[in-house]
Amino acid sequence: MRTTTVGDVTILLPDLDPEDLDQVADLSDGDVRDGLVDGISWRGEQLAEQSVRGFRIIGADLGEVSWEAGTLYGCEVVGTDLSGATLTGISIERCSFTGSRFTGARLNDVRLKDILFDNCRFDYATLNRVSAAGSVAFTNCTFVHGSWSSCHLSGVALRSCDLGDLELESCRLDGADLRGSRLHDFRTPLDNLKGAVLGEDQLPDLTRLAVEALNIVVRVDR
Repeated sequence: MRTTTVGDVTILLPDLDPEDLDQVADLSDGDVRDGLVDGISWRGEQLAEQSVRGFRIIGADLGEVSWEAGTLYGCEVVGTDLSGATLTGISIERCSFTGSRFTGARLNDVRLKDILFDNCRFDYATLNRVSAAGSVAFTNCTFVHGSWSSCHLSGVALRSCDLGDLELESCRLDGADLRGSRLHDFRTPLDNLKGAVLGEDQLPDLTRLAVEALNIVVRVDR
């Protein structure tokens, strides 16, 4: 059993044996298991109620894919492009994403459990009603110019991420670990951060958020 720990979050990782994986070129309807996808383009594919289990996906082009309902379980996704993808009502469990791009992606009603995102780009991505049902961590990820609404991400780790110009609305981040993350121009109502964990060096950014939220006027004495 493979695990990794980010801050106080311990994540159960996929445990794939390359010798058990068969090269896959096309997705069939329904349930596909134990496959290797290397450098394949499925750009713009339309998937519905698709179940993908035990896959290793490397350098694939999944840009503008539309996936509604279904499951991604026990998979490793490396260096893959999901820019402009739309993921709706799917469950993602025990998966790792490394060096992958979600630029402009739209995640709606997505359920996450035992997920690690490392060095991934979510710039201009939209997350709507995304929930963490178990351990979830983002490390060294970029979320600039993105927007999250009605997301329940209690207890997630967002370590050493760029949250610049990320906008939150009606989200729950209680217990979330944001230490080491860049909060410059981070935009959120203060109650979205209730119970979050910050580092001492992030207090000036928190002060800025409080000043803006309370419409406090700061004047220099003359």
